[in-house]
Amino acid sequence: MEKNQELMNLIKNRYATKLFDGKKIPQEKLDELFEMIQYAPSSFGLQPWVVKVVDDEETKEALLPASWNQPQINTASHILIFLANTDIRSRIDKYEQMLLDSGATSEKAAKVAAIFNGFEEGLDEAGKKSWSQKQIYLAVENALLGAKALGFDSCPMEGFSPEKYSEILKLPKNLIPTVVVPIGYAADEPRPKIRYPKKDLFI
Repeated sequence: MEKNQELMNLIKNRYATKLFDGKKIPQEKLDELFEMIQYAPSSFGLQPWVVKVVDDEETKEALLPASWNQPQINTASHILIFLANTDIRSRIDKYEQMLLDSGATSEKAAKVAAIFNGFEEGLDEAGKKSWSQKQIYLAVENALLGAKALGFDSCPMEGFSPEKYSEILKLPKNLIPTVVVPIGYAADEPRPKIRYPKKDLFI
């Protein structure tokens, strides 16, 4: 029961921080957060995303105008930029090899890869982008709650220009900026949390 309450407190107390104090998060805390993100669920377990981590002031300042000048960007300790990876085939190939490395037979690994490849072949470019971006939000939730559990704050953002981000960060075409999550120590106060009543959400 205590653990349930602890999780509920994290869920209720997490909020979209609009201003950070600029203090750096210790590397060991970052490593813990990255592991939490690493273990996020995804369809087929393919995790069709990568996270670009930005911590230098020069890049933050370059990204600021592309983020509508929102102060989360240049006051955060780090910025986590969740990128949808539309090169799903490479993810499948890697997954097949990981199956083999974990002790699966070549026959089993090939069978799993064939199922995954059949799914991938049924997607056009727009479908690959949409599917990959949907998986990102599962990882983002781990990032938000993980940050709060580790003693710092976060802010999920869609208010930015993906095209400008791609240009500034010199990203390959298959990596699409989807959600930006600045993390750090809050320098603002949470506003009262407004949520629809359960009767409007559960039918």
